Amino acid sequence: MTFNRIWYGNHPLGLALAPLSWLFCAIAGIRRQAYKHGLLACHQVPMPVIVVGNITVGGTGKTPLVIWLVQFLKKQGFKPGIVSRGYGGRAKKWPQLVHSDSDPYLVGDEPVLLARQSGCPVAVAKRRIKAVQSLLENDDCNLIISDDGLQHYALHRDIEIAVLDGIRLCGNRRCLPAGPLRESVNRLEQVDFIVTRIQSKNLNSEAVSGNCSSFPAQPNDEFTMQYEAKPLRRMTDDNIEQPLSVLHGHTVHAVAGIGHPAQFFAHLHDNGLKLHCHEFPDHHHYKKADIWFYDNLPVIMTEKDAVKCRHFASPQHWYLPIEAHLPNDFGERLLELLRNCI
Repeated sequence: MTFNRIWYGNHPLGLALAPLSWLFCAIAGIRRQAYKHGLLACHQVPMPVIVVGNITVGGTGKTPLVIWLVQFLKKQGFKPGIVSRGYGGRAKKWPQLVHSDSDPYLVGDEPVLLARQSGCPVAVAKRRIKAVQSLLENDDCNLIISDDGLQHYALHRDIEIAVLDGIRLCGNRRCLPAGPLRESVNRLEQVDFIVTRIQSKNLNSEAVSGNCSSFPAQPNDEFTMQYEAKPLRRMTDDNIEQPLSVLHGHTVHAVAGIGHPAQFFAHLHDNGLKLHCHEFPDHHHYKKADIWFYDNLPVIMTEKDAVKCRHFASPQHWYLPIEAHLPNDFGERLLELLRNCI
């Protein structure tokens, strides 16, 4: 795609668009300062709030990290709830409580995936404080996790976690539209954690690397997050699984409508599958024709795509679940900060 070549390469348009990038960065900085100094309202809630987000456009691994956080915090006795914007959702009324069987076209694909995997309350609204209020009215939560909320300063946060793609990092270090940044790279100096998603040996990628070689000096904690690919699951019956290795040497249709499809395709290729790749925009609203190819080949997609395609899937449609892994000292440091908040 053109923007990927501009943002993660040395495309001359990156320099040509630089003045617009400076303007975008300036406006983002002014907006943040307006919330910081009370010129715009920042709403507090009576419990700790953990924000998981990124400073770049596109997928960096926030959703698997949120699922990991929920599972970890439950083991520590917390009762977490998740709030999200519900990007792509077309509900006419907000906020919306999200369940494992909610319609992703109404509430967004990632919230439905979070509800399925986390087993905790999920609420979505364009204003996240409305989603928090909905959780407080309907569920017994004592901690809030805001998914993709780093730039949503209207909700006060106690802990900030910024997630970076370990391959693409910060790209050309420019803000939109000349680069992939939502805020200046110096924003990383203010977060509590930087979590860098790296590819484990069974989820390798040969995606194009950005030229951001290092982060600015900062007093925060940096950790790495690895993905583990789980066995394929049949979309018409989650109880039916098969190892990806069963399809080694076979030709399959690979479908992905995520922030960085190249990583998904690379993983399948690295495991010996021969691919017909079908790439769609992030948060794509699928139609049956998008995933039906009228042949006998298996169709494999991401779990995020699968939540939107179940109602017109067949037994030849499979999805690849992934699971995040973080080091023990990340959890220990997180609990230390939470104790200080409480």
